[in-house]
Amino acid sequence: MSSESTLDDEDTFKILIATDIHLGYLEKDAIRGNDSFNTLEEILKCAKTNQVDFILLGGDLFHENKPSRRCLHTCITMLRRYCMGDKPINFNILSDQKVNFNTTQFPWVNYQDENLNISIPAFSIHGNHDDPTGAEGLCALDLISASGLVNHFGHSHSVEKIEISPILMQKGITKLALFGLGSIPDERLYRMFVNKQVTMLRPKEDQDEWFNLFTIHQNRSKHGPTNYIPEQFLDDFIDLVVWGHEHECLIAPTRNEQQLFYVTQPGSSVATSLSPGEAAKKHIGLLRVKGRKMNMQKIPLNTVRQFFIQDVVLADYQDIFTPDTPQVTKKVEDLCYAKVTEMLEQAERERLGCPLTPEKPLIRLRVDYSGGFEAFNTSRFSQKFVDRVANPKDVIHFLRRREQKENNKDEVNVDYGKLLKTTAVEGLRVEDLVKQYFEATEQNVQLSLLTEHGMGKAIQEFVDKDEKDAIEELITYQLEKTQRHLQARGVTTEQDIDLEIQRFRDSKKNTTEEENEIKEAINRAKAHRLERGEKPVDMSVDLALESDEDAAPLAPPTRGTGRGARGRGSRGRGRGAAASEPKPAGRARAQKSSAATQSRSIMQAFQSPSQRSSRPGANKSYADEVTIEDSDEDIPVMKTTRPPPRPASSSSSFTKLSSQSQSQSTKGVAFDDSDDEEDDPFKGPSRSRR
Repeated sequence: MSSESTLDDEDTFKILIATDIHLGYLEKDAIRGNDSFNTLEEILKCAKTNQVDFILLGGDLFHENKPSRRCLHTCITMLRRYCMGDKPINFNILSDQKVNFNTTQFPWVNYQDENLNISIPAFSIHGNHDDPTGAEGLCALDLISASGLVNHFGHSHSVEKIEISPILMQKGITKLALFGLGSIPDERLYRMFVNKQVTMLRPKEDQDEWFNLFTIHQNRSKHGPTNYIPEQFLDDFIDLVVWGHEHECLIAPTRNEQQLFYVTQPGSSVATSLSPGEAAKKHIGLLRVKGRKMNMQKIPLNTVRQFFIQDVVLADYQDIFTPDTPQVTKKVEDLCYAKVTEMLEQAERERLGCPLTPEKPLIRLRVDYSGGFEAFNTSRFSQKFVDRVANPKDVIHFLRRREQKENNKDEVNVDYGKLLKTTAVEGLRVEDLVKQYFEATEQNVQLSLLTEHGMGKAIQEFVDKDEKDAIEELITYQLEKTQRHLQARGVTTEQDIDLEIQRFRDSKKNTTEEENEIKEAINRAKAHRLERGEKPVDMSVDLALESDEDAAPLAPPTRGTGRGARGRGSRGRGRGAAASEPKPAGRARAQKSSAATQSRSIMQAFQSPSQRSSRPGANKSYADEVTIEDSDEDIPVMKTTRPPPRPASSSSSFTKLSSQSQSQSTKGVAFDDSDDEEDDPFKGPSRSRR
């Protein structure tokens, strides 16, 4: 392997990447209560050990929308311990920070704040668990941001149009454009992409010199027709996408052959559901970017509690027992005991030599007892392992394959097998079930005044955030509005009333009016609660992620700084130079950049391969491509020193580009996953596989 100076020189960005930490998950549990806090500390300690330039978090830093005091206190304590210090910051921000950090009254990066002493800046978008709520649109991440410990970016204030403005960074000769988009309901964002309402801004000058990194927190797997974001919706000038929300760890970058970018899915840092996707080994990533090349190093997390899951189908053991075998329940129980013991022995073997790994593992045995078998007492069975497992109450999960009833006209024609599968979708939300139910029901039980989306949102507020009046207020609001509409139209007969109500309801579907009505009803519910002096209950467990299993997706995804003796003499206390000039490595806050001057039309959401082959850059050479080395090897690190300020030719003026648009002639990345050691970790195109 090459020398330390080659690996971590003054031109190389070192970025620690993690997503879905879910801080505070099961914090009241006697065994698992500290798991998420221990793992966050390991992640921050890893960032400090590797002397990274900054930490990038992909959403869901907190598990609860309203974290407990203990959770907030622990988070602030650890961020202060590991992210504050005397290490110099070796990169500059060239973009308009008032645009990048628009959720705080301190719109500049925390390490340029003259009152703070930051050594490792942390940048984070919000997820669906810690999303902004209320009239002010604030989230728990904004509290940490206002304290100066995290830089919250990627928050869109509009529900009609989204413009994603990147944070432009420069270290030496390397220019990095960091894009971010916090969690938005998947169906709404899907619709906005299709309607060409999502725009990504790019630097107006030297577009080919920027490495484009995009962080997103949405469904990647297809959970419904529009309940996910296809990778093809994202702009093809992006080089690497960091995908949050999905909990399965697929951190090795995978290439999207249609869009010609790479996607890394770090997954969650703690298991929040006992599903197969959570059983994969948890990793974080150390990303190195130099010029237009990159390298991703996988770092295993040692403080994550082990999780083993196994499926047993009793019908497959006919040589041992059948439903008619005497004492068959005892024999089934003995089989399950042997399976659980086997997983416990495997956990003990793998834990040897890993003192940071918690002693008690998570064990889940899913038993399919279809075919006439009977379930035994799971509580009594679990008592046998109460001192050996971390989840003694739910070691065994019985399930039975559902048979669809046919020709039964007395029941509502609903395929419950699609709604209640043997595995539940990770992150499946109540509003999705509401919509699926009413879409599948007969006409005589359809909603008349309310839309499925509005009803689902109201129920979601009730379940997730304990807004007890959300449903009642939505119904009352819609009833009043419908009555006023009918009076204005002068409708009198019963038949005309039904038709007019149906037209009025359908006219609001998937519109801004519908979103505004839902917001108004929820705000009314909150106002009533505040008038009564009530506070919402602190939900300690998220209902969506506490489901036993994850439903199989319909389709898999295509697979900081201070003063004093810190070597910062060049840092001034002023406001700094204009964004279009080279920015000194100081505390100066960036001035507002010039406005976007060039606009481009949005292309279609999808293009066929034949159409894409005709665009500029499709038949390009691979001389100037981004290269990736995926390696598990430990790479030596060294403390970097502050490079002298370099002239920067970049401009903070942007051009508008949206889904599927690209003008540069050199686009595409190549991935080299060979494990052999090379002199240069950033392998050149001659060694890369196409």
